[in-house]
Amino acid sequence: MNKPISSDIKSTTESPTSEPSNSKYNVVALLAGLLFGAGLTISTMVDPARVIGFLDILGDWDPALAFVMLGGIAVYMPLYWLFVRNKNKALLGGSLHLPTKQEIDKPLVLGASIFGIGWGITGICPGPAITNLSSGDISIFAFIVAMVIGMLIATKFKSKSG
Repeated sequence: MNKPISSDIKSTTESPTSEPSNSKYNVVALLAGLLFGAGLTISTMVDPARVIGFLDILGDWDPALAFVMLGGIAVYMPLYWLFVRNKNKALLGGSLHLPTKQEIDKPLVLGASIFGIGWGITGICPGPAITNLSSGDISIFAFIVAMVIGMLIATKFKSKSG
């Protein structure tokens, strides 16, 4: 049987919380995603040939992406130290959840290795893959499907191990 529509709708009389509304988060997430995608496109990090050229340090190495990464670090690092490092609230007022784990363990090394191997083989990582969806290239869709399957498998392993 179908549930009544009213049971799926939040009451508008709930007490206000310190968390910002989902619409604010969604607008900020959309703007951040568009800025990130534009940066990836302008820097040519969405071009698998450019990425593979960067990773080919023993062949015809293309150092251009090193400058992209250094530029990103140069912009982000001062902002991190000024606005993020010692804060416990996000700019929109919600809780700020920074990672606290500092040890290098087997799942981290395994995950990083799989990510690096995949990046080296395809020249694509998740951010540029999402950005490249607009190209309509079937190989990008195949990459996204493989990425989602990998994420689901990792989630299953993580839930079984603890």
